[in-house]
Amino acid sequence: MKVLLRSEETDGHVSMVELTPPPGFGPPLHRHDFDETFYVMEGEVTFELRDEVFTRKPGELAFAPRNVAHTYANLSGADARILMAITPAGFERYFDRIAAKEAGVDPPAEVAKGWPDVERLGPGLANA
Repeated sequence: MKVLLRSEETDGHVSMVELTPPPGFGPPLHRHDFDETFYVMEGEVTFELRDEVFTRKPGELAFAPRNVAHTYANLSGADARILMAITPAGFERYFDRIAAKEAGVDPPAEVAKGWPDVERLGPGLANA
């Protein structure tokens, strides 16, 4: 994962993160108080939004409005790449923290500002 646009660069309006979920990966079902727009650049990504499950391919979008239960997973068995817009910004700091931990480096100073809470609601598509 790679943070491309930070809250501090947009006065808190939007952030952008590039995600590369490996085959079989997806977060748990969750909800939060910010919108997420997912643009699939490579591969196929399966989304669950409310009670609907659907797949998006390169060039297609999925939108998860704030406070709506959702998740996604790379169930295709091949690599995938997603561009995610977060509005309002702030949650990109969570991704900064994870990326720094995986790289074995200190996270950017912005991580100390924290990020919005996420309520986990159940297993994700990859764990179903």
